[in-house]
Amino acid sequence: MESTRRRPQHHANGKGSEAVEKSAQWGRAWEVDWFSLISVVGLLCFAPFIVFYFVMACDQYECSISQPLLELCQGKATLLSIWARAPSFTWTAAKIYAIWVSFQVFLYMCIPDVTHKFIPGYVGGVQDGARTPAGFINKYEINGLQCWIITHALWFANSNYFHWFSPTIIFDNWIPLLWCTNILGYSVSTFAFVKAYLFPTNAEDCKFTGNIFYNYMMGIEFNPRIGKWFDFKLFFNGRPGIVAWTLINLSYMAKQQELYGHITNSMMLVNVLQGIYVLDFFWNEAWYLKTIDICHDHFGWYLGWGDCVWLPYLYTLQGLYLVYHPVQLSDTHAVAVLLLGLVGYYIFRSTNHQKDLFRRTEGACSIWGRKPTYIECSYLSADGRSHRSKLLTSGFWGVARHFNYTGDLMGSLAYCAACGFGHILPYFYIVYMTILLVHRCVRDEHRCSSKYGKDWRRYTDTVPHRLIPGLF
Repeated sequence: MESTRRRPQHHANGKGSEAVEKSAQWGRAWEVDWFSLISVVGLLCFAPFIVFYFVMACDQYECSISQPLLELCQGKATLLSIWARAPSFTWTAAKIYAIWVSFQVFLYMCIPDVTHKFIPGYVGGVQDGARTPAGFINKYEINGLQCWIITHALWFANSNYFHWFSPTIIFDNWIPLLWCTNILGYSVSTFAFVKAYLFPTNAEDCKFTGNIFYNYMMGIEFNPRIGKWFDFKLFFNGRPGIVAWTLINLSYMAKQQELYGHITNSMMLVNVLQGIYVLDFFWNEAWYLKTIDICHDHFGWYLGWGDCVWLPYLYTLQGLYLVYHPVQLSDTHAVAVLLLGLVGYYIFRSTNHQKDLFRRTEGACSIWGRKPTYIECSYLSADGRSHRSKLLTSGFWGVARHFNYTGDLMGSLAYCAACGFGHILPYFYIVYMTILLVHRCVRDEHRCSSKYGKDWRRYTDTVPHRLIPGLF
């Protein structure tokens, strides 16, 4: 594996503690409480059925999430009859998915990034990740934007010139593909679980809780790899799920055109707003190496199955809904949704940019026209070495500790509002994202508290709110 250990670098204290009584140490918990265990087992048991339920509701009940339950209660349907009506696994879908995943592996592994050489401002190629709890700094080949461009160029070339397959191919095989994504999700999660015991990439970054369910779901290995460059977390977080996100929406749009002879403004809004989010992800893939998914989460079912199944199926519910319900918004409604989405994106991106700028310049920058303020902290890695870090308290980071999540939630609400107010199903996304990001706030802050100790308490005293100033 391409990784190095680096000695701690001590920087001058700009505005920090005068003395560090005791450095804190961070990492995932070694023990599992009963609430966490029950939550883990519940997700393992019910998450696959939640995905199936939403997709089935659209396929059999025109996206009504209450009608299946009513029919079950009234005896008009049984679980077996609903299951029997759902399309099953097909070899056609298996071939499509095998080609898709293989192509993404090929792009990820075999075509080094060249886009950073001619696109100004884009950071690609070989980049360093964040320091792991054991003190390693892994190297990554950042080529997600290039993969996205190649994939979509081929998609548009096929749709307009070659006609190898129908642009509605994803929608037409949507439920059979669900079984294929589950097979991959469970396979890669199980492989990573077994690998951690038999041949871990970095044994020092493995964590065993003693509970098999928690280990399987939340992962044991921190950065499982095959060879030097195939990093499980980076590949499955970004590809095949997020590259597919915009293709799935394009397939929905093509199906709407096929069925009704036109594309609604709501479908266009969903494609544009979610397309901006996806492109932002790949444009900032190098920055993503410093986020919670890479810096803190171990690789298990939560990431492996979640990226293969949960993300492509539930993050695209708005487009799926609009195939069955082609909502045409009023101009006022459409403009309001667009503004909400763009303002949310601006807050999300600007907040993240401020932190990235602060990190890259070690605080030698200007934020909102002023020299940034910060809290300087210290922490220990698992090898016992002391390191220093700075927590930004200027700009949006002085407004709330996770104001980037606030912008993300505004964008999520815009996706849902683009579908009108006829059904609840499209709004699952904002409910889920609210739960996810609030939980992530709590989880992230627990880790930061363990990592930074009393320095974190000084930071929360300086920036008292998490998401919404004055409220939360």
